[in-house]
Amino acid sequence: MIYFGTIAKADGKPTDNPFIESFNGKFRIECLNQKFFLFLADARDNIEAWCRDYNSIRPHSSLDNLTPQEFARRCIPPALPTEYNRVG
Repeated sequence: MIYFGTIAKADGKPTDNPFIESFNGKFRIECLNQKFFLFLADARDNIEAWCRDYNSIRPHSSLDNLTPQEFARRCIPPALPTEYNRVG
């Protein structure tokens, strides 16, 4: 139990954060269960490659089947013309 003032919260429940549980499941199935790591450096290299793929190449259904990079690009408003950026 973790206590926050007078509120007690049980830790470790998967329903507390379904987003991280979804990520953990995908990470386990798509990365960790696919390889047998002999060395820590090998594990780091494979995990970094999987993270790069997950964050830049792989489309996500929660992002309307866009990659996170594409989704971020669409969320950033276009820059204002330089005449609006002048101060004074």
